[in-house]
Amino acid sequence: MSWYSWWSGSLGPRGEKFQTNGEGSGEKSEKQQGVALVIGVTGIVGNCLAEILPLSDTPRGPWKVYGVARRPKPDWSPDSPVEYIQCDVLDRELTLEKISPLKDVTHLFWVVWVSRETEEQNCEDNGRMLSNVLDALLPNAENLQHICLQTGAKHYLGPFDAAARNRCFQPHEAPYHEELPRLPVPNFYYTLEDIVFEAAKKKDGLTWSIHRPAAIIGFSPWSLMNVLGTLCVYAAICKHEGLPFKYPGNTISWEQFMDASDAELIAEQEIWAATDPYAKNQAFNCSNGDVFKWKRLWRIIAEKFDLEPLPREGEGFSLAEAMKDKGPVWDAIVGENKLYPTKIEEVGNWWFADFVLNVPWEPVFSMNKSKEYGFFGFRNTETSVGQWIDKIRASNIVP
Repeated sequence: MSWYSWWSGSLGPRGEKFQTNGEGSGEKSEKQQGVALVIGVTGIVGNCLAEILPLSDTPRGPWKVYGVARRPKPDWSPDSPVEYIQCDVLDRELTLEKISPLKDVTHLFWVVWVSRETEEQNCEDNGRMLSNVLDALLPNAENLQHICLQTGAKHYLGPFDAAARNRCFQPHEAPYHEELPRLPVPNFYYTLEDIVFEAAKKKDGLTWSIHRPAAIIGFSPWSLMNVLGTLCVYAAICKHEGLPFKYPGNTISWEQFMDASDAELIAEQEIWAATDPYAKNQAFNCSNGDVFKWKRLWRIIAEKFDLEPLPREGEGFSLAEAMKDKGPVWDAIVGENKLYPTKIEEVGNWWFADFVLNVPWEPVFSMNKSKEYGFFGFRNTETSVGQWIDKIRASNIVP
């Protein structure tokens, strides 16, 4: 999508056209160029930010980009002019050492999280990570202007461990809109928001935006929540072993309407909010703008792997249980097809696929606020799924 299809002269929340200091008009200056710090650059959305920010037609681009991840730079990461920094931001001393020298950063993009056994632990460790980075940036990055925080649907549904306890609270009803109150349970998304709000009070002119995507469609072997990549691995195993490509989820998810979020679209919205004066200090949902049914997406995935798209029949089953002993099978697939070396636990987020495909409600996001504030980006979910499967295959992750 061209930036200018929705960026130039976009409409603000009161229907007013605006352009500020040449932004949105394609004019460039050294003053306007952004310097991004992307924490989680090897994740699904981090990958997309690394590709989009350095482009010349990106608002305030081409950006200078620092990309931070815990592990060494992978061979499959995008070929982009990103200064890669290996740093575990849970380590406070290492974070201060690595991040404090980045004095030219203007925008922080937070697209990372760590998973722990309980939500209280999630709150503690994810909050510590963000605090460590902000403690390194705020005293040193004099030109820091904006914090872009990515959270997600658990803002409205509650954390995963609460779901495992059969829920002692009622999640919000769809469609989800940004003004819904917080749920009365611990949630590390709320913790991160509060840390950002406090940081903004410490620095004059520092603004923020919060982005809440649905289930993300994209690519990263290192993502903790990669439902499409996981289903591609499942399809490849079915193809390799001659197994039927059965839908593991429940009838509700098979038949009901859901929505999803293309990773590139999320990155576009985050860059828009980081550079648009009307979008500052706001929370925005980010979904593709359409709805889908898994019964239709299942056919698309099956056809991509030359499998028969079976109708859903009988009881569902757990992918985590069905795939628990398939490590050697995946190793054989990788070897026979000369794929990028991965282990099944890296590319198969079975627990997350089980969660997404067995939701007992209809998760649909309202995108009205984004459109009212001037972001009109969208994706066709069925097209997006096919395109991302092609990208995953082109990256030599699946056969």
